[in-house]
Amino acid sequence: MAASRWILLLLLLILLLIASLSLGSVDIPTTDVIAILFGKQSNEPAWQAIIWDFRMTKAFTCILAGGGLSLAGLQMQTLFRNALAGPDVLGLSSGASLAVAALLLGQSAGLPLLTTNSTSIAVASSIGCFGVFIIMLAIAQRVQDNAALLLVGLMIGAATSSIVSILQYITQAEDLQLYIIWTFGSLGSLSWQEINLLGIVTVIGTVLAIASAKPLNAWLLGENYAQSLGINTRRARLQIILSASILTGVVTAFCGPIAFVGLAVPHLVKLVIKTSNHLILIPAVLLGGASLVLFCDIVTQLPRQNQLLPINAITALVGAPVVIWVIMRSRKISV
Repeated sequence: MAASRWILLLLLLILLLIASLSLGSVDIPTTDVIAILFGKQSNEPAWQAIIWDFRMTKAFTCILAGGGLSLAGLQMQTLFRNALAGPDVLGLSSGASLAVAALLLGQSAGLPLLTTNSTSIAVASSIGCFGVFIIMLAIAQRVQDNAALLLVGLMIGAATSSIVSILQYITQAEDLQLYIIWTFGSLGSLSWQEINLLGIVTVIGTVLAIASAKPLNAWLLGENYAQSLGINTRRARLQIILSASILTGVVTAFCGPIAFVGLAVPHLVKLVIKTSNHLILIPAVLLGGASLVLFCDIVTQLPRQNQLLPINAITALVGAPVVIWVIMRSRKISV
């Protein structure tokens, strides 16, 4: 990859980060933002608190969530050799949605009422993701065909979605509103302690992905080719699934289900980077995903009336044209 393209990706991320810190209900000049980031005093003392206590936490959440989901999407598209595979194809997001729905909508269904603060929602989402992951891990050890594994993941997602639909149908309007708001996704409600945890888990998932770069490169030509290179495909597949599950699960737990990012970013990055080497694609996709979510977060602030648009609505507007382009670009939907 040419050095100029790395510089382009890094420059884009930096510019979007500065724009994200500058824009909001209170506009802060770019020069003051840069001064505050370098530890200098600004013209308004309150601006420093706004940036470090509110906007920087949101920007870091965007970077971690965008990078994690995009990397998980890249791994799933390569593993299943399907250009329309995303980080939720294993049913992890659906499992999280079911657990959160049981927490927020369960009272109407006669389930015991638990506290519904942000911590309990994150815990419930994590439990749902982990439960589906254990099921998929057990199935992956028995099913050797990736296409069959993909179908199982889609069926688990369909089954959990049907249960959520039943809970939505019988629940009260107040509880239903809380759940619907959670499904919109949220990037601005994390504390620095929660961001540290999100960052640590994201790094773990990323390290596993980097360790899987060689099997991912071999998988581009099929599982048989990977085996001919001496790769233990069963162990490699479990490692790839573990990495994607960790990345998808932690982002969903802290930010809710954010759609289309993991699906769209790998294709957008491949337009800039003409390579299939995952040692190059992985860091590029991390930068691209962080940049895309920062951009979408900036768009959510366009109303400028102390009201934000749902992040999922913006990511869908960006991701849907990419999906259409992928379909139109190739008759056969495969990597």
